[in-house]
Amino acid sequence: MTNAIQQQRERGLLTLQLNRPDKKNALTRAMYMQLAEALEQADADESIRCVLIQGSSVCFTAGNDIGDFLEQPPSDLDSPPFYFMKSLLNCRKPVIAAVAGAAVGIGTTLLLHCDLVYISRDARLRMPFVNLGLCPEFGSSLILPRLLGHAKAAELLLLGEGFTGEQAAAWGIATEALDSGEAALAKAREIAGRFECLAPGAVQVTKQLMKSVDREQLRQVIEEEGALFVQRLKSPEAIAALSGFINRS
Repeated sequence: MTNAIQQQRERGLLTLQLNRPDKKNALTRAMYMQLAEALEQADADESIRCVLIQGSSVCFTAGNDIGDFLEQPPSDLDSPPFYFMKSLLNCRKPVIAAVAGAAVGIGTTLLLHCDLVYISRDARLRMPFVNLGLCPEFGSSLILPRLLGHAKAAELLLLGEGFTGEQAAAWGIATEALDSGEAALAKAREIAGRFECLAPGAVQVTKQLMKSVDREQLRQVIEEEGALFVQRLKSPEAIAALSGFINRS
């Protein structure tokens, strides 16, 4: 599990690669902790200009590792998944995501907090929270209705409908849709390199200004969602749905 998050530093770029291909890069508590700590360290390191989060050219992440979740469910807002959310939300450095293949649950909602997202056209995104007896997380219940309107957001959050990378770009969830996973990863790395030549202070101030509107409301929503998510994990609906998912896997 120690290699499930691979870190690579190249000049001012820190790449965090999800590397658990046998489990479609499903995220465990340990992986959340590694991601959170890496983001915090990058934020404090003046030599880091940009952070890139990516999976492979065929899979971003299948979301939470359900088995790990059932074995050690998050019990409060200090649990690893919420620690990761807080670290990404607070990161002052630009964060880029490169997405290909599956991006499920947190694999979709984390994109709402990245500054730039490059995605393959055929990527498959989905937020099946209700389908698993759970509720939305990471501010998605606030951000998506504002971005897409209530009706489309309801289709994605209430019904758990999937969508493609091409749709994600058209809706403003992603910056650009590319023809392949390899192209998405290459584009993300190319753009990340541009921050090497940009004034880091100006970049950080600009990001702060862009994120400052309704920031406190977003924090409150994330906390409310998180508290309800923890409650929902204990519900008979969620236990039955998650156990059924494990049995089908």
